[in-house]
Amino acid sequence: MSNIIATRLSAIRQLLEVNQIDAFIIPRADEYLGEYVPARNERLHWATGFTGSAGMAIVLKDRAAIFTDGRYTVQVRQQVDGNLFEYLSLYDDPQIDWLIDTLPAGASVGIDSRLHTLAWYQQTKAQFDKADINLVDVDNNPIDISWLDRPAPSASTMTLFSHQGAGRNSVEKRQQIGVLVKKQGADVALIAALDSCCWLLNIRGNDVPRFPVILGCGLLSTNGDMTFFTDLAKVPQNIAAHVGTGVSFKDEAELASVLAQMKGVKLLADPHSANAYSQLLAQKAGAKLIVGSDPVALPKAQKNSAELAGMRACHIRDGAAVSRFLAWLDNQVEQHIMHDEAQLADKLESFRLQDPLYREPSFDTISATGANAAMCHYNHNNGTPSTMTMDSIYLVDSGAQYLDGTTDVTRTIAIGKVTDEQKKMVTLVLKGHIALDTARFPKGTSGQQLDAFARQYLWQHGFDYDHGTGHGVGHFLSVHEGPQRIGKNVNGVALLPGMVLSNEPGYYRADGFGIRIENLVTVQHCQALTGAEREMYEFDVLTHIPMDARLIDKSLLTDFEVNWFNQYQQKVHQTLAPLLQGDELTWLNKVTAAI
Repeated sequence: MSNIIATRLSAIRQLLEVNQIDAFIIPRADEYLGEYVPARNERLHWATGFTGSAGMAIVLKDRAAIFTDGRYTVQVRQQVDGNLFEYLSLYDDPQIDWLIDTLPAGASVGIDSRLHTLAWYQQTKAQFDKADINLVDVDNNPIDISWLDRPAPSASTMTLFSHQGAGRNSVEKRQQIGVLVKKQGADVALIAALDSCCWLLNIRGNDVPRFPVILGCGLLSTNGDMTFFTDLAKVPQNIAAHVGTGVSFKDEAELASVLAQMKGVKLLADPHSANAYSQLLAQKAGAKLIVGSDPVALPKAQKNSAELAGMRACHIRDGAAVSRFLAWLDNQVEQHIMHDEAQLADKLESFRLQDPLYREPSFDTISATGANAAMCHYNHNNGTPSTMTMDSIYLVDSGAQYLDGTTDVTRTIAIGKVTDEQKKMVTLVLKGHIALDTARFPKGTSGQQLDAFARQYLWQHGFDYDHGTGHGVGHFLSVHEGPQRIGKNVNGVALLPGMVLSNEPGYYRADGFGIRIENLVTVQHCQALTGAEREMYEFDVLTHIPMDARLIDKSLLTDFEVNWFNQYQQKVHQTLAPLLQGDELTWLNKVTAAI
């Protein structure tokens, strides 16, 4: 593999020399700037061999560097040849500062502006201008030119998503968003997020792994009319009747010419999520850029009653599937049959595959045993899967895309005996989970304000975790949906009824074990405080899967917390018992017994 990567680097460098460019930046992102990237657009992987979900490479004439975050410290050294690339940190070694320190004044740095946000482009250009370094937007990405065996684009046709399941038709959605566009002083909005386009048109697709969308980009007018630029071969003949009046479909290649004719148009776009190429092209043509957030994001996040009904239904079926897996796992452990992480992940999916509404995982399953679970975003596909051992902890974080919703759940499981210290840590995580689950909060509260609810008990003992406590989840769309989240980082987006979020505190002891307890919840009006002085909200749990009582130290729980746990387990039993039978039902009866 090192020889192959060396050959690819040589090809990139030859093209840089032809274009008189001293360095070229290769982000992990593609032109849609989403979390998931189709195989055809995995440019960073092609150039380096690195398969992680976050990273950047910079290729210079005589050296190259790869930048990753703390999740991939081990993986990057396993996959990327240290003789070809220096290993640097995304955060400790800011890439633009590194280039300024590395290159002489007058040097040129090439980028493909389709792969970067406008905000990144503007900040980078400002830094380079001060250092007398030229930022060059290449017309043809050298990787695309050199990648001779590049995978073909997906050929699957778009799926028409039922208006009944969506709760509203496309015309209603587009007109609602058009009003929001007008309020921001714009004529047209650039709808760049793939899930925003699919939500607006009530369509889905199979173009991106783990993310049921079709590739494309939209322009939405204030009256609700929309042009969607995509692969026309994927558009079914009956699309016009489905989306209703006011929608036209054009080949994605035509987007550039349309943007180039926007003289005098006030174009709303999010500089932090839409690619720089589109906005710069419109601006060059004489359009006025109106800076704003994606107008679809917030309405999409607030699920209506039909969407919530789908989410609740799929979570019950998903709960049965995951519980059947956990029952099987306990049986295997009792027989001292130890499986590796890949076998366990495949077995879990085998239960979900029995559901006719199941489509695919909503993300790569984190199946982690022992010390591997201490890496909170571990992926057994990036190395040799480890085999479970007795007297350890197994962590499985998985989710599913169903036609009626999206799931995401983590359970931490005792494999044989566990230590008192491990029980203590699981119980502290559980206490935080309960505190967040039972929180009541006034209208206007953001997830950042609630984050400490989940961390407080860990903090009291000198512990913490380095990931967010909760992320938004879409309706048969992205498992990581914005704009809402629960975390330490600044996020002023208020939580609103209908939003779905994860509640997933954890704890990770390096080279030891990992713990995470995750349910999905939805925001609703606080029923117990109806008529209160202020409008109050609370969470309602969607996930129905038993938690492992063998990992809990009851002496560390208050009576309130014990009651919460027992009530949750009983609700799980009532929900799932009709769906299980035989040994699986016997297992459910046992594991949901009160502590």
